[in-house]
Amino acid sequence: MADRTFSVTRAREDDVPTIVALLRDDVLGAGRESDDLSPYRAAFAAIDADAAQFLATVRNEDGEVVATMQLTLIPGLSRAAALRLQIEAVRVARSERGTGLGTAIFHWAIEYGRERGAKLVQLTTDAQRPDARRFYESLGFVASHVGMKLALD
Repeated sequence: MADRTFSVTRAREDDVPTIVALLRDDVLGAGRESDDLSPYRAAFAAIDADAAQFLATVRNEDGEVVATMQLTLIPGLSRAAALRLQIEAVRVARSERGTGLGTAIFHWAIEYGRERGAKLVQLTTDAQRPDARRFYESLGFVASHVGMKLALD
């Protein structure tokens, strides 16, 4: 990857099908993502309108989207009113996995948070993804909390 160039850009509405394809190209995503793009387009509009959100696309030299992640800045009162950076929906194209791109985009995201005053970077990972957990731990993330979810379907 040392001789390759990637750029991180704010996602555009026309990136939505590619982002959804990245979300779907995953053992868990294959079963939970929809073929109907209309809810994703509506969600994109809400994300794009919110200044605290940065839906990132990572483009290769040819301008193709090869990775994505959603960054959210969360102000809070705990931890001495620390601003947090939440990282979610990280996906790297199958063709780029194992190249170091994931590590590079995480370093970029951490710096993005630091430049905006974040004092903490947090993420969740599905318990069914042990490889992802090992990857996050290799970057210095610590499994310090137990995450819980309640589906409202």
